[in-house]
Amino acid sequence: MPKTGFIGLGAMGRPMASNLARKGFPLVVHDLRREPVEALIALGASPGNGVAGVAQAAETVITMLPDAPDVAAAILGAGGVLENLKPGGLLIDMSTVDPATTDKLAAAAAAKGIGFVDAPVGRLVAHAEQGKSLFMVGGTAADVARARPMLEAMGDTIHHCGPAGAGTRTKLVNNYLAIFSCMMNAEALALAAAFKLDLKTTLDVIYGTTAVNGQNKINWPNKVLKGDTSPGFRIALAHKDATLITEAAAKAGVPMFVGAAARECLGQAMRTGDFGGRDFSALLDYVCAQAGVAPPRL
Repeated sequence: MPKTGFIGLGAMGRPMASNLARKGFPLVVHDLRREPVEALIALGASPGNGVAGVAQAAETVITMLPDAPDVAAAILGAGGVLENLKPGGLLIDMSTVDPATTDKLAAAAAAKGIGFVDAPVGRLVAHAEQGKSLFMVGGTAADVARARPMLEAMGDTIHHCGPAGAGTRTKLVNNYLAIFSCMMNAEALALAAAFKLDLKTTLDVIYGTTAVNGQNKINWPNKVLKGDTSPGFRIALAHKDATLITEAAAKAGVPMFVGAAARECLGQAMRTGDFGGRDFSALLDYVCAQAGVAPPRL
């Protein structure tokens, strides 16, 4: 197995890296916080001496970072991955960023003789913990083949979406539906609460019609509807992704009528109290708070 570097041990990155460690990949890791690094050391990983140390020690480097500036600094910046990863190495970026950033990473990696794959992640933190993530992958057939053993150790579904950048673009399409359906669910169930409807009966009706979606049937019963709004995918990150989506759509000439409105709602929620740090299913609680009704619970 190639020695693998992993940079970014957040809500998704930590379980991803943990799966690699448990499945025997020689692993060197780095995060700005010490606690997740120590958790990976307990699983057999080695701590990297910063981003540069990870890249110098590894043949393949995986990055999973919050936003484009973080990704650019870690990979393209002084002392970053591309300055320190040997030619012939492989870079796998699993972050959700704008397409222009991914295209820039791919070009910079190619100029250094380094393979590049963009592999943003679908599904939830619970799936990452179980090794059941879905990956939307962009890259050459050869680079994707090199990345596949690591991806298979972290997930159970891999879609090769096309050349470098195709994974990132597919993720924006996917997150458009995932995030904005969450916003619509919040308004619909807040309305049900204001009407004083029985939540279980209302959900039974929704689940039996075309109104059903993965958020209200799979995610919400395990999160906000049972009172758990601890962050899996934070509202602040949902707002970040909504911004990426609407800006990328504008560049592509595609109007985002619903998307633009939902992005503004996410922005308002993010700036209200502690909602920005809560799970994006907590949009239900935010809308209920605005409406002055008690948030429904199963």
